[in-house]
Amino acid sequence: MKLEHLLLGVLSAHPSTGYDLKKYLDTHGRFLRSNTQMSQVYRSLATMEKQGWITHTVDPRPGAQDAKTYRVTEEGATVFLDWLTGPYQPPSRFQDPELGARLSFAGFMSAEQVLRLLDVEIETRQAEIARYRYRDRRENWAPTIPFDVELAESIGERLHFMGAAAIDAHVAALIELRKDLLDGKLSSRSLTALPDSLVTDETH
Repeated sequence: MKLEHLLLGVLSAHPSTGYDLKKYLDTHGRFLRSNTQMSQVYRSLATMEKQGWITHTVDPRPGAQDAKTYRVTEEGATVFLDWLTGPYQPPSRFQDPELGARLSFAGFMSAEQVLRLLDVEIETRQAEIARYRYRDRRENWAPTIPFDVELAESIGERLHFMGAAAIDAHVAALIELRKDLLDGKLSSRSLTALPDSLVTDETH
């Protein structure tokens, strides 16, 4: 996921100034990307405009610097939707923001596309739990400077259980989200005539 994908998503929802985009990245967007600088926003906007993904109009402001309001072009919308609804490869860490970024723009997807996205993430994380939860975590310590083996192993075990609880909560929340979407508890389009493969809950 690139900064451009986030900016295209926000601009697809509503035209914005560079200041508006930075404000988004400092609030809701801070959970999707860390510490984005204003200079990065403007560099990305300049690049996207050069590529024909966005365009801008100038809003004159007497006594102040004129503001540029950016909008997504048809080509930019295609680039954004290709990323949003394209194949999802779950990152190695479930904490990475790729999934959250896509779900934050769920309004641009159909219910079927959201369900497929959830299925890929859920199945990937369930497979990781099955593979790694009970792995051999013993270490062959051979420290060359002072080292507290007991403390290291105690902290290591605590971190393992904290991580296990976190990924379990992540999977459980996504399964609940999936169920609520199928049960009609979430407002959505394209919930009629879903394929049986998306409706069955036997594997979840």
